[in-house]
Amino acid sequence: MGSFSMEEFVGNGSLKKILPKLLEEGWDDVPSLKIMSPEDKNVINMTQQQKDALEIRTYLHDRALMQYGDKLEASRKCLPDLINLSMSDLSSQFGMKRGHIVRFIDRTSACVSDPLPPSYTLQARKPSMIPSRNNSIYEGESVTVNSRKMQSMRRSLGRSSAAFDVSHEKFMATFKIKDGHVFKGIVAAMPAEPRACGCIQPPPIVEDVAPYPAIENISIQKLTPEYKIGMERLVKTKAPPMKASELWRDKPAVLLCIRRPGAEAHKIYAQKPIFDALGVQLFTVLHEHIDTEVKDFWPRYWGGIVIYDAGMEFFKALGGGKLLKDKFISGFLFNPRAIANYKRAKATGAEQNFKGEGETKGGLFIIGRGRSGIAYQFIERNFGDWAPLAEVIEICSRLQNQQQNMEPIRSSQEYEMDISCNSSISRVPVV
Repeated sequence: MGSFSMEEFVGNGSLKKILPKLLEEGWDDVPSLKIMSPEDKNVINMTQQQKDALEIRTYLHDRALMQYGDKLEASRKCLPDLINLSMSDLSSQFGMKRGHIVRFIDRTSACVSDPLPPSYTLQARKPSMIPSRNNSIYEGESVTVNSRKMQSMRRSLGRSSAAFDVSHEKFMATFKIKDGHVFKGIVAAMPAEPRACGCIQPPPIVEDVAPYPAIENISIQKLTPEYKIGMERLVKTKAPPMKASELWRDKPAVLLCIRRPGAEAHKIYAQKPIFDALGVQLFTVLHEHIDTEVKDFWPRYWGGIVIYDAGMEFFKALGGGKLLKDKFISGFLFNPRAIANYKRAKATGAEQNFKGEGETKGGLFIIGRGRSGIAYQFIERNFGDWAPLAEVIEICSRLQNQQQNMEPIRSSQEYEMDISCNSSISRVPVV
């Protein structure tokens, strides 16, 4: 899997010479560097060789083939010429393995955008929170990027409109959002199905969003900062504990609660420029602190802040107050969906991680700014499930729109109280 370390992305080729200039101009993380527009490249006086190198490395990063970056760049060929080489030439000239060759010449595939199988439709859940009476996010709207959202992202990016157009185009192509995609509700999970010929039933999951008081006072610890080039790979001094609510005091936040550090986080962090444009922070939450695992995880799969939840309180909140657990035999060997998830993850080229406690399931929270509440919650029903990126980004975009309109998100408790006081407000049925 392509690393989010700038040093590893740039490698030892022509881009290394202009690395100080890139940092000076604000291109200081891999996801942003990958969306540079032709205009941005001209501003820092990139040579054609450097432009070709960036195109090659971006392509390789998407396909988890960064180990070939220096060799391919040294050939002085542009990306289209390299892709059109025969399999024998790729093997003999660059030492590329057969499986990697197939991934390299397939222009439609990208490991960070591995789509869910068609059968993996999200199970509908009961919506437990509505932002306002006049601007509900549960009206069955299609997941599209409207003109208002595009204008907001362009302003937030603070770079050329061409850079925005490229990122927006990649976003649409990556997630294949269609007009028929309908938002399902703020508590989501993949479908359940009988295991081992129906004799083993999947464990139940909660139907309602976690109450905000269950998460705001969680004691957490920052294990890593936001990655910047040249910094130490880990903070040498241990950060003091802090309240979780400090994370989203000023900006909304996506909290990816992961069972084990690995490639799932890579898919989220690869879209960092879009989350930055929406004003949303990204955090990964771990329930174990194993130094070697954190070092392997950051910044290879995740270049953002890593949080340690020693009491596993976020994971308990996902389970309605108790940890969601499954045994290896019943939850994996007898579960066809978990096996499919494993095969899909393995196909991306990411190394599989089996260290530490792996029975506690995770998920994802999207939390509004301040005390506005939880806007979205995804639960890992089967080992290896993840929240659909298209839906995560859509929720974040609606949070941004509400903030611009000065319409605060209300908590589920406030919404329930409003329903009891005003019979004219009703929930939209979930389909």
